[in-house]
Amino acid sequence: MAKENVVKLFRKVKTDPELKEKLNSAPNLEAFVQKAQEYGYDFTLEEWQEVTSFKVEELEGKLSEIPGI
Repeated sequence: MAKENVVKLFRKVKTDPELKEKLNSAPNLEAFVQKAQEYGYDFTLEEWQEVTSFKVEELEGKLSEIPGI
C-alpha cells in the first residue's frame, strides 16, 4: 500500500501546482517524505526510493529535478 501512495503522490502533483510547490520546498528527501505524509501519502524514504529508483545521494538538494514532481 505504501508504494501505491508514492504513485498516487506523483499523479497528484501533476495536477496540483500548490502541492508540488510545497513538496519542492523541502530541503532534503527526509523532509520531502515528511511533507508528503502530512498530506496523507504514507510511505517511507526507502519505499519512495524503491518506486522511483532515486538514491538520496543523487538528489540531495535537487527535489525539483524529480520527474513528475
